[in-house]
Amino acid sequence: MTDQSKKFLYEYLNNASPTGFESSGQQIWLDYLRPFTDEYIVDTYGTVVGVINPGQNYKVVIEAHSDEISWFVNYISDDGYIYVRRNGGSDALIAPSMRVNLHTPNGPVQGVFGWPAIHVRDLAKDTVPKVNELFIDVGAASRQEVEEKGIHVGTVCTFSDGLFELNNRYFVGRALDNRMGGYMIAEVARQLKENNVRLPFTLYVVNSVQEEIGLRGAEMIARRLRPDLAIITDVTHDTQSPKYDKKEQGDLKAGGGPVICYGPAVQNNVRDFIIRVAQEKEIPFQRQAVSRSTGTDTDSFAYATEGIASALISLPLKYMHTTVETVHKDDVTAVIRLMYETLLALKGNEDFRYLK
Repeated sequence: MTDQSKKFLYEYLNNASPTGFESSGQQIWLDYLRPFTDEYIVDTYGTVVGVINPGQNYKVVIEAHSDEISWFVNYISDDGYIYVRRNGGSDALIAPSMRVNLHTPNGPVQGVFGWPAIHVRDLAKDTVPKVNELFIDVGAASRQEVEEKGIHVGTVCTFSDGLFELNNRYFVGRALDNRMGGYMIAEVARQLKENNVRLPFTLYVVNSVQEEIGLRGAEMIARRLRPDLAIITDVTHDTQSPKYDKKEQGDLKAGGGPVICYGPAVQNNVRDFIIRVAQEKEIPFQRQAVSRSTGTDTDSFAYATEGIASALISLPLKYMHTTVETVHKDDVTAVIRLMYETLLALKGNEDFRYLK
């Protein structure tokens, strides 16, 4: 990791990019990526694509998603308390006592998710809070005072926790799912440029929007680009920490290397091609099986148009959809290297069909 790339990582990860409101983060990403590409594409909803070696017959995508889970203001009470609904898979359990930024046209307004003290709750009846029980306090005494701050129904809210390093071994913060993926594909582009690699195909470096509410950005851009091959990166669960059942979730470890996925949306020949690269380059990797769908943008690419040969390389992550999502630095480096080496191994004329 260079000083430049580390500065980008912190700026990008600490910026809020809630689903549907990703543009500020996308601008940071594009500004970093642009020197490593020949041109770029921005679609109507904010997906950004860096294009390397445009105009070739064979087209390859590497992709991550840029959005993070968040909350929408849903109701403001007369006495100035703000009630919310989910924007993506936000977890009501972790919200009480968290600090939050409410994103207004005049900039972020700070608030807190309040909660009654332990002294006044009936602990025998304590349950996981429901979303409609959560409330944000911005220090206002009335609805009018809230509205004067630029807050209204539809204002989007994100947790305020930022990126830090744990024991010099892990990156920890909110929204590593999946802005760490955006960082990794940008680093692949940087290394291609700095190593003067001339690819025999057009490479699209894609940072999609709106994954957290149904893979929507990837669906749109896949139909537009119509690549021959798509290699997706996202996060998957580290299952070593307490509360996971390896018989159900598999045996995956942060620090164990990239996770290569098996499932119907994953094209088997592409997956095996990536595995051979990992073995030849001695990059450690893990295997994961999924039921039905991968739950990632892989599904949107695989089933777009007439079908796009697609594979998924995942980054093991602890504590998904919390403000302390945790990934191992070695895995970040290994995912970057595996994607980079896979691109170098492609000749640009691969036909991955099962039957020919």
